Amino acid sequence: MKRLNYRHTVTACCLGSVTMAATTNLPPLLFLIFHESLGVSLGRITLLITLNFLIQLTVDLLAALFADRVGYRPLLVGSAVLSLLGLLALGTLPRMLPSPMVGLLIADVLYSLGGGLAEALVSPTVEACPTRNKVAMMGFLHSFYCWGTVAVILLSTAYLALVGKELWWLLPMLWAILPIVDAVMLAIVPLPEMGEERAEGGGARRLLRRPLFWGFLLMMTLTGASELSMSQWASAFAESGLRVTKAVGDLAGPCLFAALMGIMRVFYAVRSERIDLRRWLCVSSAAAAVGYLLATLAPHPALSLVGCGITGLAVGMLWPGLLSLAASYFPHGGTPLFSVCALFGDLGCSVGPTVVGMVAEGAGGALSTGLLVAAVFPALLALGLLLLGAVGRPKKAGGEP
Repeated sequence: MKRLNYRHTVTACCLGSVTMAATTNLPPLLFLIFHESLGVSLGRITLLITLNFLIQLTVDLLAALFADRVGYRPLLVGSAVLSLLGLLALGTLPRMLPSPMVGLLIADVLYSLGGGLAEALVSPTVEACPTRNKVAMMGFLHSFYCWGTVAVILLSTAYLALVGKELWWLLPMLWAILPIVDAVMLAIVPLPEMGEERAEGGGARRLLRRPLFWGFLLMMTLTGASELSMSQWASAFAESGLRVTKAVGDLAGPCLFAALMGIMRVFYAVRSERIDLRRWLCVSSAAAAVGYLLATLAPHPALSLVGCGITGLAVGMLWPGLLSLAASYFPHGGTPLFSVCALFGDLGCSVGPTVVGMVAEGAGGALSTGLLVAAVFPALLALGLLLLGAVGRPKKAGGEP
């Protein structure tokens, strides 16, 4: 049997990102089926989204406090197992229990816990692996979330069209194959030693005493808002702007958006050694703002779609790139750094789409107005990255700024 090495560890973490994409993007594709077939009101379905968000934030916070004490392997394997149980519960409990909503809530809690753990742990695990180019590895890792999103939307849409909505419950069970494989891989691959990093890092409290770290947290919030404001509303915007069906809107909106994000992450991973990360992120942020403006102010619907595509390309490297940049400024941040950054990034993922929706409602339902306001998120991020240049370059592992 071939000896397992850290390349297999990175592969297992990438599969964890695909699993996270499945648990995040599959349930929304089934929301209308839950409403029509199970009789669950749309108001209660909204509760699933809110609960998922709250659990993700809670897990990010707890991981920052306790992950190093509990150990990486049990939590990584646990994330895959919880995702597996959540997907299986999604396909069985709503049809078995007297109240379908109770089954949906149980499934939501399980896969939200699994996804939250994966989000908090796979990035520091890959960062700690002894690979030659950590920024490139981070780009590849996060690109797999994009490819997972594309695969879930395309394959699930095809399944429902060919097999029929009556057998929707088989779909989560088919996707449950992913966490099964991932759990086995995470149980046997070598994991990097993080003990020294933990001893020197001082935990989340030491990081939070540094003003520069708070600057990174603000930028992570803007990153999440820049990405999700367009991603979450892309389908509706495609439908209203191009007047296409929902299925086409899903493909032209979030699916295309995720594909372009993935392409950018792979491109940067390949070219990362020749590019200054901070400058790249600054230009990308500015390009994202331009994409928002083009999408909302263009006189032709086709140009609006081009603007959405530009935004997808531009935000592709913002999240993984900013994580890598933060790790270079705080080389002993360890799990607390990634967990707290993920927490604030998730906060932005909630705030951004909410602001878009509220502004659009206030403008009489004009979604373009809400997205126009959202252009301020990447614009402020670009300004923050410019100001970061005045702080100086990151220090080596021997100290932190």
